[in-house]
Amino acid sequence: MKVTLNTLKKLKGKEKITAITAYDALFGGIFDGEVDIILVGDSLSMSFGGNSDTLPLSLQDMLYHAKAVRRAVKSSFLIADMPFGTYNTIDEALHNATFLYKKSGVDALKLEVNESKIPIIKELVNNGFAIMSHIGLMPQFFRFDGGYKIKGKNNDEKQKLLDLALKLQDCGVFSLLIEATKSDIATEITKKLEIPTIGIGSGNGTDGQILVWSDAFGFYDEFSPKFVRKYLNGKDLLKEAINKYANDVKSSNFPNKDESY
Repeated sequence: MKVTLNTLKKLKGKEKITAITAYDALFGGIFDGEVDIILVGDSLSMSFGGNSDTLPLSLQDMLYHAKAVRRAVKSSFLIADMPFGTYNTIDEALHNATFLYKKSGVDALKLEVNESKIPIIKELVNNGFAIMSHIGLMPQFFRFDGGYKIKGKNNDEKQKLLDLALKLQDCGVFSLLIEATKSDIATEITKKLEIPTIGIGSGNGTDGQILVWSDAFGFYDEFSPKFVRKYLNGKDLLKEAINKYANDVKSSNFPNKDESY
């Protein structure tokens, strides 16, 4: 059964929401129906594109990957990130969001936002876009912040996060993603909002959780945040398999008679 906005809203306070990233049709198809939400995250710039951060990703890059995942995902709710530098003004945001929304066929868009982006979020929602807002640690802001820093460490930060979350709810976003934020304020935000929250590195008090698939399944090990739980040693298993394949070819063990015409 297709997961919709109404499905996600009804899960709040009743059942935890599950989410994972995907960047292509192969993994999108594997994850489809196993989780509530699939995010075509700009994290693909790092784990898929080999970059050191998310900033190099272009709108065309995101469109390519979102279209690929869309072809395979039929049941899970599909969200795409708006890349860095594509929503600096209301006009720019409307133009680029319309392009990505129409061309990719995703169910919703996700934007990293601070207080200054409130008018942009409001305008997008008023124009019919389903928007998830991303608060807390925002990877697109890491140069501005001087690195990847945990948020909500003091009372002032906690109050600003709560105020921002409430304002975004008033704007009409359907959900909040809260990243690398102290668990007490992430939990408080979740309790005070009527919309669902999805956490990543923000404790267990949010309405759901998301992980980057290559982190969760052990394929990306250049950087491993504290909050990642590895459910598979994928890189080691794949290296073992490719080594066996190479050895079989070199020893003429592959292909055998049954595998030949």
